[in-house]
Amino acid sequence: MQVDLFDFDLPSDRIALHPAEPRDAARLLHVAADGSLADLHIPDLLDFLNEGDVLVVNDTRVLPAELSGTRFRGDNRAHVSFNLHRRIDPERWAAFARPAKRLKPEDLVAFGTEEDMACAILSLGAEVEEVREGGEVILRFDKSGAYLDETIKGLGAMPLPPYIASRRDITEKDKKDYQTIFAERDGAVAAPTAGLHFTEGLLTRIAEKGVDLVSITLHVGAGTFLPVKSDDTADHKMHAEWIEVPEEAVEVINAARARGNKCVAVGTTSLRSLEAASQASGKLEPFTGETDIFITPGYRFNTVDRLMTNFHLPRSTLFMLVSAFSGLETMHRAYQHAVDKGYRFYSYGDACLLERADTDRAA
Repeated sequence: MQVDLFDFDLPSDRIALHPAEPRDAARLLHVAADGSLADLHIPDLLDFLNEGDVLVVNDTRVLPAELSGTRFRGDNRAHVSFNLHRRIDPERWAAFARPAKRLKPEDLVAFGTEEDMACAILSLGAEVEEVREGGEVILRFDKSGAYLDETIKGLGAMPLPPYIASRRDITEKDKKDYQTIFAERDGAVAAPTAGLHFTEGLLTRIAEKGVDLVSITLHVGAGTFLPVKSDDTADHKMHAEWIEVPEEAVEVINAARARGNKCVAVGTTSLRSLEAASQASGKLEPFTGETDIFITPGYRFNTVDRLMTNFHLPRSTLFMLVSAFSGLETMHRAYQHAVDKGYRFYSYGDACLLERADTDRAA
């Protein structure tokens, strides 16, 4: 399909720079299977959940993966910054560098301020192993595993999306705001933002209704913000991300669907994980590994019945995904409605609850 089909106009003042407070005060646009629209708020999600349904959330935790450092090459020094986006092994990360033209293989980088470098706990160095196209580099750090993670947490800043970070300073408050209530497993460099709308109070009410809550893991990479540069979706190469769909989650979801209940994915990351885990056989099975699943109109969904998700960028793979789920025409109309009604877009914005389009309806 032509990528232009997924373009739309969005006024810049619709981009949310801060989250709603409290988190569940955000708005919720319901998009029904027949394309009808209803303006709601996050707590109204309860009206669409029945006893025995299952809500699937992503328990990834965002690392403060924006690192600044000094490149050393002989007596020459230069300031460089990195956005870590994919862990390769316990001591190596792929990262986007700025400016990448200052880097060559075998360059050494020291991170943090001089005060940080003098502190053994916060001291961190890396060697540039490889410089790739598009500003990507491979860094081999001088720490490994959990020690490396803790040092990154001490030195790094929260990697807010560029459409927020380019318009305001990143603050200490973002370290809490840009983390979901479900966050447990370190590894993401971007938040699964639909999960940002949940509070303990809302989760209590969901549990009281008899809805099961299960967790999967998808460590979101910075590649989620990369634009689609191809003219046709068939030519786009999706970034790979690590996922785990555990056996206990699979058992709960399969049991719910077998008795006629709904599987509701909180976020496109949860949906992509479930669909990747059920893609080969059409039946959801436990899965651990990387996925580069790319969902566009025409895809036949195997597991997810409803999707709660934020509003996405034009021409993005995520807008393509929601168009596959609820129909391209329907989503263009829903997004125009959201613009006209003042909904807030993107990571810190409002959400929509999408019903899967009838299979006999055109995408």
